[in-house]
Amino acid sequence: MSAVSVITIDGPTASGKGTVAQKVAAHLGWHVLDSGALYRLTALAAQQQAVDLNDAQAVAEVARNLDVRFDAQGTWLAGQEVEAQLRQEQVGLVASQVAAYPKVRDALLQRQRDFLQPPGLVADGRDMGTVVFPTATLKVFLVASVQERARRRHKQLIDKGVVVKMESVVEDLRARDHRDQNRAIAPLQPAPDAHVIDSSYLSIDETVAQVLACWSNIKT
Repeated sequence: MSAVSVITIDGPTASGKGTVAQKVAAHLGWHVLDSGALYRLTALAAQQQAVDLNDAQAVAEVARNLDVRFDAQGTWLAGQEVEAQLRQEQVGLVASQVAAYPKVRDALLQRQRDFLQPPGLVADGRDMGTVVFPTATLKVFLVASVQERARRRHKQLIDKGVVVKMESVVEDLRARDHRDQNRAIAPLQPAPDAHVIDSSYLSIDETVAQVLACWSNIKT
């Protein structure tokens, strides 16, 4: 593993890890890895190519051959900007399904590690601190109650014009949590040396401040 510093931020769906990772990376002037985007891209590409989503080997081939580019203008798949498509709920559901396939996870492992470049990397996902960057300088595991996470996700959906009942959002999060926590490969769980932060009653900025405080304590 490279000597370049890494901060990993893992946690369940809607725990705020993506936004926190972006803000921490911006504060430090580091690169950022949204590992979930790679699984969503795999899901989207598999759907576009009409690949059987129950065929783990076929989906893994899609993951291995992703034509992906990230830049300031967005996320590009095979030359097409797809940021809006990646955030659709159906793509997220498929991503959760294919992320449980060991062959898909293996296909994306090195691609994720290739994001590690100076001056540093903030990586968010579900197994960043346990599998992808096990020697990370700082490991954070964000948690929040399912009710609070459902409230956040419900607001996001409403803001996008998606009409959905809160009860459905809660059920969906519980189903995703169960699937993520109980998959055979890289289950969702904090690394033994992770700093667990409960963001249920914290704003994004307060959560970011806690992560940066953990980083300062390590560097001093």
